[in-house]
Amino acid sequence: MTEIYTRIENLCKEKGINITFLCSSCGIPRASLSDYKNGRKKSLSADTLSRIAEYFNVSVDYLYGGANNIPSDEGLKIALFGGSENISDEKLEEVKRYARYIMERENENK
Repeated sequence: MTEIYTRIENLCKEKGINITFLCSSCGIPRASLSDYKNGRKKSLSADTLSRIAEYFNVSVDYLYGGANNIPSDEGLKIALFGGSENISDEKLEEVKRYARYIMERENENK
């Protein structure tokens, strides 16, 4: 079994869910992960990895065995707005929703 699949399994265990629930929640075909686990598929698509990483709030690099470098909300406020003093959580959530919209639009146009 690959490092990526092992990380995904461990994340599922930590969250108290199974792979089938993960796939359903992310809109990923269950067969895609089964084929990958059993060696019938050599890799997972960038879109699949991105959806899984987003679901667990980890980086794709983490799924590959690296460190989880997802910035905190405070870090995002500083990076996006130059500080966090006057930025409400609601404003930050609006920016995150817009970023997800852009990513979804990009995926639809492929």
